[in-house]
Amino acid sequence: MIAVVGAGLMGAATAWQLARRGHRVTLIEAYDMGHKRGSSHGSSRIFRHAYADPFYVRLTGRASEEWRELEADASTPLLRTTGGLDLGEGRDPEGLAEVLAAAGVPYELLGAEAARERWPYLRFTGPALYHPGAGVLDADATVAACVRRAVEHGADVWSGVRVTGVDVRDKVLLRTADGRELAADTAVIAAGAWLPELGLPVALPRLTVTQQQVFHFRQREPDERWPVLVTKDARMQTYGLPSGSDGGPFPAMKVAEHDRGTPTTAATRSGVVDPSSRTRVSEFVRDRLPGLEPEPVAEATCLYTTTPDEDFVLDRHGPLVIASPCSGHGAKFAPLIGAMAADLATGRAEPHPRFRLDRSA
Repeated sequence: MIAVVGAGLMGAATAWQLARRGHRVTLIEAYDMGHKRGSSHGSSRIFRHAYADPFYVRLTGRASEEWRELEADASTPLLRTTGGLDLGEGRDPEGLAEVLAAAGVPYELLGAEAARERWPYLRFTGPALYHPGAGVLDADATVAACVRRAVEHGADVWSGVRVTGVDVRDKVLLRTADGRELAADTAVIAAGAWLPELGLPVALPRLTVTQQQVFHFRQREPDERWPVLVTKDARMQTYGLPSGSDGGPFPAMKVAEHDRGTPTTAATRSGVVDPSSRTRVSEFVRDRLPGLEPEPVAEATCLYTTTPDEDFVLDRHGPLVIASPCSGHGAKFAPLIGAMAADLATGRAEPHPRFRLDRSA
C-alpha cells in the first residue's frame, strides 16, 4: 500500500497516477479537499514552454502530454491555450527564442512596434517573445479531477486528517492528529509549505516559505483576448494571466510579483495582503498594461516554497518519496510530477540528479 500525504496539485496528481496503475493508495489531506491555505488553490495558473533552461523546456513538452492524458481520463477540460508573451530585458526574449528554437517549440520574436500593433492594450519598450503553446490551467478543477478519478480507480481518501508523525522502519508508520495509525509500504510526502514542519527522518534542502500576493484587474475591453505574460526588468519580476472564477464575473487579468514574498511558515502565515505589493503591482499595471483598470477588483494570498537553486525536490529516501515541485513554477508540471513521483514510489525510475535531496552536498 502506498500513502500520499497532501492533496494539493502534486499529491492529488500522484494519487491519480498510482491508482490508475492499479496500486492500493490512501490519500491523506489535513484540510478539506480544495482548501485555500496552501499553494494549489485558485482557478488560474500559467502553463508555458518559455524557459531559459532547456531542461525545463523539455519537461514542459512531457507535461503537456500528461495534461491531455488527465483531461481525457477525467473527461474535464483543464488547460486552455491562450499564447504567452515574455518581455523585458531581464527575460531576454532573444535568448529565450534561441532555446525554444533548439527544442523545436514554435515561437515568434517581435520588435516593440510589431508587438504594439498586435497587442495595443500592452506597452512594449523592447522586443517580445510570443509562443502560442502557452495557456492557463485551472488548479482547483485539476485537484478535484485528480481526487475524483483516484477514488474511482480505487483509492481511499482521508480528508481533514492531519499527519503528525512519520516513523520509518521496514515500512512507513504515519500517525495522525485524530489518533489513527497507517502502515504503508511507501509514503509520498507532498505536503507543500508544511513539508519543513513534519519533522521527517530525512535531511531536506533549505526550503524558504513565503506569502505571495495576487491581484485581479478588470479589462477595459471585455472582448480582448489576453495572452499570459511574464515580465522582468530592473524594478520587478511580474506575471499575468487571464483570471478564472476567482477574478470576478467581469473579464479580468491576474497580475502579481514573482519575487518579494514575505517570509513565513505554513502555520504562521497572516493571510493579509501586503499593501506595498498592491501599490507596486497597481503602478506596474498603470504603466505597462493600459488595457486594464489600474485598481484591483479582487486579491488573495498564497504560499511559495522555494529551494535555493529553484529546482524541484523529487527523490526517494528508503520508503519515503519527497515531492516538493515548488519555487513558484511547479503547477504547470502537476500531472507529470505525479507520474514521476509514482515511478519513484514503485521503483520504476531513479530520481533525476537535479531533483535529488543531496544535490547541494
